Amino acid sequence: MAQLTDDCFAHGGALTRLDVALQDLLSRLTPVTDSEDLPLAACFGRALSTPLVARNAVPPSDNSAVDGYAVYHEDLARDAETRLKVVGRATAGHPFAGPQPRGTAVRILTGAVMPAGPDTVMMQEDCSLEGDVVVIRPGIKRGANRRLAGEDARAGEAVIPAGRVLNAADLALAAATGHGSLPVRKPLRVALVSTGDEVHEPGGPLPEGGIYDANRPLLAALLGSCGCIVSDLGIQPDRQDRIAKIFAEAAACHDAVVTSGGVSTGDEDHVKAAIEAAGGRLHFWRLAIKPGRPVALGQIGRVPFFGLPGNPVAAMLTFAFFARPLLQRLAGATPVMPRSFPVTAGFAYKKKADRREWVRVSLHEEAGGWRAEKYPVDGAGVITSLTRTDGLVELPEEMQRLEPGAPVRFYPYAALGL
Repeated sequence: MAQLTDDCFAHGGALTRLDVALQDLLSRLTPVTDSEDLPLAACFGRALSTPLVARNAVPPSDNSAVDGYAVYHEDLARDAETRLKVVGRATAGHPFAGPQPRGTAVRILTGAVMPAGPDTVMMQEDCSLEGDVVVIRPGIKRGANRRLAGEDARAGEAVIPAGRVLNAADLALAAATGHGSLPVRKPLRVALVSTGDEVHEPGGPLPEGGIYDANRPLLAALLGSCGCIVSDLGIQPDRQDRIAKIFAEAAACHDAVVTSGGVSTGDEDHVKAAIEAAGGRLHFWRLAIKPGRPVALGQIGRVPFFGLPGNPVAAMLTFAFFARPLLQRLAGATPVMPRSFPVTAGFAYKKKADRREWVRVSLHEEAGGWRAEKYPVDGAGVITSLTRTDGLVELPEEMQRLEPGAPVRFYPYAALGL
């Protein structure tokens, strides 16, 4: 298992642009998970450890893309029908034996290897058969309906890069290029912790002044969406000794620790002291974003620690746009930022310069595209602003005022793992 340097999360404390912070941190982080060989059926959603090199060409040989007749293009008349004797048959898995003589045709079915010599396949719908003679209409192009060997992948070609999180199509390509198993990264093991005397388990009684723990289910789902194996360590009380013990135990058997809230400087915010008591260090990153400016990053020994904001909306945003790419790098996967597409703003909005903001919106279809309408309540603790909207509109650092009708970038929640 790779080890991180002690200062990989160090930061001076100044307000930092999100893209600058990510570039800085990603340049310092290295994968911490080991590699293992697994059969293809077990590789879905895993990060490829090394580039996938094709062991054979795909397709291995020239073959027919249609049911028809294999012919030499030079044998075909340009302006009149051509009559050729059919001298054999080729089907998938059963090639025509021997070279095909000039001036002849071979009946060929889809996927069958092209006979030696012919360069063109005439589709059966464009031919007629008279006994053992096929009548071919003029006008077909040389090479029509022939798949070339290696047109999908060449033998020895790197067809999938290392770090790719494998999907179904990747597994199909791996199989086609001769691989029955692949070297993949083991899943990142993440310990998830909530802290606070006011935080209570959902479903139980709620005393006065208490709140139910909404962040732990949220973060467990988000971690699962990026392939992590999550250990739920529950809710820990506001006791430094207890939190320190939990953190030390978590770091002994996990690749990362994630929590939310409790990392400020209040009298009952014990996370920083607990991490230091467990042999770690904590650094506060003040990101130029809204919601979610304060993020705590550190290490418990050599195990990364992510302290996300306590408000659910802020926790979701900082995870999606900040923590997730870092966890992907630690897991040996190539970090991939969420996909977005342009829509038209249906609202006006003012914001501070030099800060990136995300606004919760609903989409409405209109002639020529989509219009985004802002949710009326902005609070970072308003969970219904996530359940009653479709996604986020991103307002870049240089923008100070958004006018209705202006183009904006929209991130659907599905792209964020929700």
